[in-house]
Amino acid sequence: MTGDDASRAVLDKAARENFPVAPVFLPRAWRRDLMAVYGFARLVDDIGDGDLADGGRPDARHLGLDPAAAEDRVAMLDAFEVDLRRVFDGTPRHPLLTALQPTVRRRHLTPEPFLGLIAANRQDQVVRRYASYEELLAYCELSANPVGRLVLSITGTSTPERVRQSDAVCTALQIVEHLQDVAEDLGRDRIYLPADDMKRFSVDEADLAAPSAGAQVRALIAFEAERARALLDEGTPLVGSVRGRLRLLLAGFVGGGRAALEAVRSAGYDVLAGSPKATKPGLLRAVGSTLRREG
Repeated sequence: MTGDDASRAVLDKAARENFPVAPVFLPRAWRRDLMAVYGFARLVDDIGDGDLADGGRPDARHLGLDPAAAEDRVAMLDAFEVDLRRVFDGTPRHPLLTALQPTVRRRHLTPEPFLGLIAANRQDQVVRRYASYEELLAYCELSANPVGRLVLSITGTSTPERVRQSDAVCTALQIVEHLQDVAEDLGRDRIYLPADDMKRFSVDEADLAAPSAGAQVRALIAFEAERARALLDEGTPLVGSVRGRLRLLLAGFVGGGRAALEAVRSAGYDVLAGSPKATKPGLLRAVGSTLRREG
C-alpha cells in the first residue's frame, strides 16, 4: 500500500461516522476544508489507537521514520507533530498534511486545535484511567473540543459564546462515545468512566469485563448519560445561533448525540453486551426535534 492509498483509507472512514463530517448539502468549499481537517483528526486517532492501514509503514516513511517505528505510537505522534508544524512554516511530508496546508492558509487556522488532538492521543498512551469527572473534562478539552472550534473557524462563525456552546456539545459527544465503547476501550486497557463515580456506584473493573452489565453498571452508565445530556442541552442554542446549511450540520451533531443517548437508554444502559448505536430513523427524529427546538 502506498502513502496515498493509506491516506485514502483514512478518509474512507468518514463514510462510517454516525453523522457525515462533510455532508453533500454543504457548500463545496466547506466540504473540502472539513474533509482536510477530518483527515488529520482521523489519522491522529488511528496512530494513537494503533489502527493504521498496512501497519502504519507508509505513514512512517512519510514522516521520515524507519517503517519499523510504526509500532511505536509515541514516536509516530512526535513525528506527526513535527510534520504538522511544517504545515504552518514549511512543506509537510505526509499527504494528509499536504492536503491540510491550503485549508490552514485559506481559513487562517492556528496550530493550537491540531496540537490539542495530538496531545490527547499522546495522553492516551500513558493515562488509561481517570480519577474524576473533572479529569475527564480536561481530556475532552484536548480530544473533542478542538474539532468543533475548527468547524466554526472554517465556516467563519466563531465567537466566544459559540465556542463555549460548541465545547459543551463536543464534550458531550465524546462522553457518549465513551459510554458506547466501554467494552472496546477496556480491551485497549482504557477506562473513561471516572474512578470516583465507579466507586460511588460500587462498580469495579471486573464488572466492566462481564458479558453484560449488572444493575450497578447500568446505574453508573445512566448517571454518565444524564451528564452528557445536560451538556448537549447547554450547547444546543448553538444551532439556533446560525442559519442555512450550517444550522442543519450543527443540528446533525446535536441530534446524533441525542440519538446515541436514546440508543443507550433503549439498551437498558447495558453497554457491555454490545455497543448501542443510533438507528437512521432515530437520528432523523433527533435532528428534526433539534431544529424545531431551535427554530
